[in-house]
Amino acid sequence: MTDLSKTCIIGDIHGCLKSLQKLLKLVEKEAGTFVFLGDYIDRGSESKEVIEYILKFKKKHREVITLLGNHEIMLINYLRGYDDGTFMRAGGKETLISYGIKPKTKPEKAAKLFPQEHMNFFRELPLLWENEHGIYAHAGIEPGVHLTRQVSSYCLWIRDEFIRSPYKFSKPVIFGHTVFREPLVQENKIGIDTGAVYGGKLTALLLPEKKFISVDGEKGSPSGIFRR
Repeated sequence: MTDLSKTCIIGDIHGCLKSLQKLLKLVEKEAGTFVFLGDYIDRGSESKEVIEYILKFKKKHREVITLLGNHEIMLINYLRGYDDGTFMRAGGKETLISYGIKPKTKPEKAAKLFPQEHMNFFRELPLLWENEHGIYAHAGIEPGVHLTRQVSSYCLWIRDEFIRSPYKFSKPVIFGHTVFREPLVQENKIGIDTGAVYGGKLTALLLPEKKFISVDGEKGSPSGIFRR
């Protein structure tokens, strides 16, 4: 029987549909609340399919929180014409191809080729979320700053300033973004990006018991991508 009091958090997916499907089959009946930490797209070959799958999952379950990742904001900026080439360098080409869009297509034209439901999904993703079990953000949060004053430059991009901070957060902060071979567990921080798209694993965390569930990723690992 599903324990509705539990929270299940899923790390960076990056277009790894098969890994996502395997993982959700394992955890779907384990919790009442599901939190996705962002970076659904780019690098992997099935970004469109991942979004479709998550949208269906959201309709099936009562409480599913899908957070904004830095790769989603890069896509939004690219489609608005504000990109300096970062989107393509960060795996955006694979995302466009998954939507049947040629990488050389002009951004304003490409924007019209995305399903409206998907565009609404990207635009409505919140920066962070909190419940009784923890605080959730894609990359982390700025130490010492109230949640209502957190900004995207930190929540989407922060790394060492957050990870190495001795600051005592009021609750565990659950994050992705920075890739580890195994989940990073500190007193008040848990990192669960275990590099699915790099040949690592796709990881979920169950709270409050701090139980990790992982499945294999889908690609080979480039040297040096894992922090430890």
